[in-house]
Amino acid sequence: MVPILVLIVIALAVFFFLNKKKVVNETPAAVLNYKSLLEQHIPYYRHLNITQKLLFEQKVVAFLANITIEGVGTTVNDEDRIMIAASAVIPIFGFSDWKYRNLTNVILYPDTFDNEFQFEGENRSILGMVGSGYMNGQMILSRAALTKGFSKSAGKENTAIHEFVHLLDKSDGATDGVPENLLVHEYVLPWLKMIHQEIHKIEAGRSDINPYAITNEAEFLAVVSEYFFQKPAELKHKHPELYKMLSTMFSQNLADNDIA
Repeated sequence: MVPILVLIVIALAVFFFLNKKKVVNETPAAVLNYKSLLEQHIPYYRHLNITQKLLFEQKVVAFLANITIEGVGTTVNDEDRIMIAASAVIPIFGFSDWKYRNLTNVILYPDTFDNEFQFEGENRSILGMVGSGYMNGQMILSRAALTKGFSKSAGKENTAIHEFVHLLDKSDGATDGVPENLLVHEYVLPWLKMIHQEIHKIEAGRSDINPYAITNEAEFLAVVSEYFFQKPAELKHKHPELYKMLSTMFSQNLADNDIA
């Protein structure tokens, strides 16, 4: 007769083996799903090489594991999750280890909303917002704007990337257009000078940058960052100094690498 202790050991071994096998079998399927959705919806990802794609996937999985994404007035699907996660990863892809410590939740609305966070009724014009005060740690995004940002009609605009750049800017304690965690001190004054010079050109109608950039320095950074990630070659051609500064800031040389 086999001792009871031996039977228990054998049972435990079988249990752990089966559970380990189950996890191993599930993981590739999840990764394959991510791969498929990224290939389908994220142009930036499609231009990465094999090694870069693997790293991008890992960052997407890590983001989704740490940030809650919920819908208000709409149902969040896998495509939404992938686009939100990609929007977060794209600006920080050049950094070896970055976590959005100032974000816990992304709230997805069906469309535009107002200052009272209402997505029905009149006077709805907001596409995205990084929360402050009692909304600190939360981001609100319009699902319509999120989807458009990764569509063929997006042009230079991507609302979700815009909002994640605000979070990067805010990571030093102030949303002021000067992300000190990304920009070494010697570049701060040249960057501010560049901002104000370009704002004057926008005001004079001599720039193709979205006029929303003249709102303040923080919005300027977010708007030109959209341009940088959406149309890097065009930005480099039309605004070489801006492109060079953003390339340094984000540690990405997209135009030359033909990414995005």
